[in-house]
Amino acid sequence: MDPQSLSPKLLTFDTPLAAAEACGDRTLELLDNARRQHGIATLAVSGGNTPKLMFQHMRQRSFNWTSVHIFQVDERCVPPDHELSNFRMIKASLLDGIEIDATQIHRIQGELQPEQAARLYVEEIRRTLKCASGQLPIFDVIQRGMGPDGHTASLFPGEPLISNRTEIAAAVDVNKPYIDKTMRHRVTLLAGVLERGRHTLNLVTGPDKAEALQKVLHGQRDLFAFPAQIASPDTVWYLDKAARGAGLGER
Repeated sequence: MDPQSLSPKLLTFDTPLAAAEACGDRTLELLDNARRQHGIATLAVSGGNTPKLMFQHMRQRSFNWTSVHIFQVDERCVPPDHELSNFRMIKASLLDGIEIDATQIHRIQGELQPEQAARLYVEEIRRTLKCASGQLPIFDVIQRGMGPDGHTASLFPGEPLISNRTEIAAAVDVNKPYIDKTMRHRVTLLAGVLERGRHTLNLVTGPDKAEALQKVLHGQRDLFAFPAQIASPDTVWYLDKAARGAGLGER
């Protein structure tokens, strides 16, 4: 079934915190189910400011992280201790507060040249998920967000890589006037991987997302204009009322 043909599932909450906590609780539930079924569980998480509340909530929950492998959806090409590093935020908000073996944490090495970082990340994903040559991985849970311009991961409007469904991840140069040059060079998972996730949880909050969200959810399908329309068969949106705006109800 074409995941883009499915009606989006929308859950709306009063506040960003309530949306983040619900998204975090569902993430842990899905990871536990996956581990029971497959022996391991895989989670790909996004950076930026929105998921920070979710990670802080997850670290406070009583959860066994054994055999749970954590990956990144995307990363800016900066060192892991840089203030703009997605990994730095994930580490401070989640990883530093849970018991998890270092071998279960799979970061994008943003301090390297973008192409090298992408190549090494692909190799690590293949090795960990035991992907055959030419095979795309299937993550149990992919947590994503959306920018005010409708981008997701580091796939921005107009990016040619949006049509790439054969590779796992790639370096990308986000040459947009509203993107600081420090954040232009990135590594991101590609659409084919995002579409194959067993469960996709999109956490989107804030009034600056409302206009784009209306177009993503109810507008014409155009992945190049609105990459956040990339979906897997089980995609659920966790929204606060400010992001929901007018005309979006619960489903």
